Amino acid sequence: MRFALICIDRPDAAGIRQATRPAHLDYLRARAAGVVQAGPLIGADGNPLGSLFILDAPDRGAAEAFSAGDPYVRAGLFASATLYPYRTVFQDGAELEAQAAPLAG
Repeated sequence: MRFALICIDRPDAAGIRQATRPAHLDYLRARAAGVVQAGPLIGADGNPLGSLFILDAPDRGAAEAFSAGDPYVRAGLFASATLYPYRTVFQDGAELEAQAAPLAG
């Protein structure tokens, strides 16, 4: 099952992000099989304002455990972290579902 983890940095946490980044990247490398995609969210000023992860996990508990163990989380980088179930419909220019559900609105 896939999950989107959307994290927003604390306003005063640029130093935490920079200092913790090597450990965070090591953490992602060690769990690469479950990380479909990951990277920083970028603000209008060009600086990171949070992180986005697309995870492949057996269940919500495993995705929550991934989040809890991330060095960024353990260092207090994020003001908020929200986990959502996620379904991939398009990837790399290809539709992955024969009949994708229509978007509301």
